[in-house]
Amino acid sequence: MSQIQISRVRSNRDRDAFIGFPWQVYRDDPAWVPPLIIERKEFLDREKHPFYRHGDAALFLARRNGEIVGQIMASDDPNYNALHKSNVGCFGLFDSIDDVDVASSLFDAATNWLRDRGRTEVMGPVDYSTNYVCGLLVDGFEHPPTLLTAHNPPYYVRLIEANGFKKEVDWFAWWFDPKNAPVSRLRRLVDARTRKTQAKVRPINLRDLAGDSQRLAAVFNKAWENNWGFVPFTPIEAEHMAKEMRPIIDPSMTLIAEIDNAPVGFVICVPDINVALKQINGRLTRFGLPIGLIRLLWLRRKIRKARFVALGVLEKFRRAGIAEMLVLRVLEEGAGRGFTAELSMTLEDNVMVNRFIEAVGATRYKTYRIYRRPIS
Repeated sequence: MSQIQISRVRSNRDRDAFIGFPWQVYRDDPAWVPPLIIERKEFLDREKHPFYRHGDAALFLARRNGEIVGQIMASDDPNYNALHKSNVGCFGLFDSIDDVDVASSLFDAATNWLRDRGRTEVMGPVDYSTNYVCGLLVDGFEHPPTLLTAHNPPYYVRLIEANGFKKEVDWFAWWFDPKNAPVSRLRRLVDARTRKTQAKVRPINLRDLAGDSQRLAAVFNKAWENNWGFVPFTPIEAEHMAKEMRPIIDPSMTLIAEIDNAPVGFVICVPDINVALKQINGRLTRFGLPIGLIRLLWLRRKIRKARFVALGVLEKFRRAGIAEMLVLRVLEEGAGRGFTAELSMTLEDNVMVNRFIEAVGATRYKTYRIYRRPIS
């Protein structure tokens, strides 16, 4: 067996090779959605991505006989460790041929980098932090990934577990058709629970997206603070995320609930742009012409699939029907426009939320897993 060489990505050439390697892994996978190459470059840009204002990361490539056979990212988030009083780093952006030795070499490179930074545990897959794409798909491989969710071959489970990683937690993804949801029953529940509240629901304001993104982040950071793996959005991360999401935000499905003009809850539901991205193979231009961009814009208008990205309500108002009111508004809008949707991701131990999702007619159809192992 030829020796495996591991190298850290330091040049633009290696960065481009890192971005391009998934095309080799997923070339025969009909469910895979090629990412936008320009977006991947910005995601990995240390000067542009806000994670690097407080954290650090390193990319590694594995080669055999000069050919790339795997890749991985190691990341270190001091904000996460300070909040959780932990000493953990993360691996993410893991892709590999079906070879345990290749995977072992990549995990060794990532853990060595984290060990040098004083970390004693590693968990993943996590791309930077849990505020970005995270989790290994462990069932539902036949379904294409929706916007900002992971996809991987089934054999990754074996590669990761063969390297000593144990399950830390599972996340669920749910599928539902708003036309089949019990809307009338949900409306009665909302009417009964919201009689005593003064909550008003409004669409996100695209003209004040910077301001509304900070309002959403403030609610998110409070509403999710007791969830496993939570790490707060920094103000610059919230601003960055809003700018990235702006082209696909539909104000009629991204809503803010307010009481006395103060935000107390929100729902973010966006068209699943992956439906269109699947058709352009990662490129907005071809032969110097914006062919991919034109096609993307044309396909976007035809999308009838959405993703519920996040739902949050301040704890004080969780029994006031605000979450139900937000979901009802989106369901009614989606049903009227012929949408189907994924709601993801929810923690396996969030029994109340999972029961609510089932009650509005959703079916669990994917599971994502976070793994952990000590750094010896």
